[in-house]
Amino acid sequence: MGQSAIAAEQEIKPESAVHRRRNGRWKKHLWGYLFLVPALIIFVLFLWVPIIKGFVYSFYHVDFVKGNEFVGFDNYAKVFHDGDVLISIKNTFYYMLLCLAIGFWVPIAVSIAISELRKFQGFVRIAAYLPYVVPGVVLYGLWRWLYDPIGPINGVLTTLGFDPVSFISDSRWSMVSLVVMETWQQFGSAMLIYLAGVLAIPKDWYEAAEIDGAGVWARIRHITLPSMKGLIVLMLILQLIGTSQAYQAQLAMLDGGPNKATLTYALLIVKYAFTSLDYGTATALGVLMFIVLGVLGILQFRLSKEDY
Repeated sequence: MGQSAIAAEQEIKPESAVHRRRNGRWKKHLWGYLFLVPALIIFVLFLWVPIIKGFVYSFYHVDFVKGNEFVGFDNYAKVFHDGDVLISIKNTFYYMLLCLAIGFWVPIAVSIAISELRKFQGFVRIAAYLPYVVPGVVLYGLWRWLYDPIGPINGVLTTLGFDPVSFISDSRWSMVSLVVMETWQQFGSAMLIYLAGVLAIPKDWYEAAEIDGAGVWARIRHITLPSMKGLIVLMLILQLIGTSQAYQAQLAMLDGGPNKATLTYALLIVKYAFTSLDYGTATALGVLMFIVLGVLGILQFRLSKEDY
């Protein structure tokens, strides 16, 4: 009996030691967990609760006066039979393509150019970032004036012998005009991210390349761009996600016109919800967008997992 009791005590001691260590670790980090509670509550209330309610409301006809009525998949059927949905999807893809062709490479080029400067680098950084802090009301008023048929841009075109361009009222130019405006405003923030990536590249690589006789373009092609590959892919996915949700400029500048040429998918959701007051169909559209953006988010995670 004595030996069995000693053996049992020896078996219990390691377990109790592990238990004490776990309790000590829990008590040590208790205050840290408590400080996380308010952030988690806000995160759940303002993010996941609306997402779950959105999934639920997509199966209802929402009426805040008479009460909600379950309609099953009628909202989704309405979405797939609405011709404006197809138009908005086409416009959204066109907008995303324009943003990639016009706006995606601008911050990359500016960040590399700034990194090559030997003087006034700080001033150029501030100057490039300033458009980003322009308020939306001022931005849209400014560019409406610039795009006016008798505005400065058409004044320059007329002076050069070209015909005036209807940047806003012509459906061929309206989306391009919005992309140019947003590129001018937004590239400063992305430029700072790319600039941080450029400055993180070891200077020894550039010095060795200069000793070997490599010029500016050779250094950019063989050192800068390959070193920023992971960051560029990450920013590409983020831009695709961001531009797929664009509606603010389209709403404020043209309200989806002319002739629905700037009616994006997110703007259609806003119109269903706040113009037609059809919240059920709006949430159905939002659920479909959530699924697509969720796939893009997973793709972003898988692409950036190995690099970061």
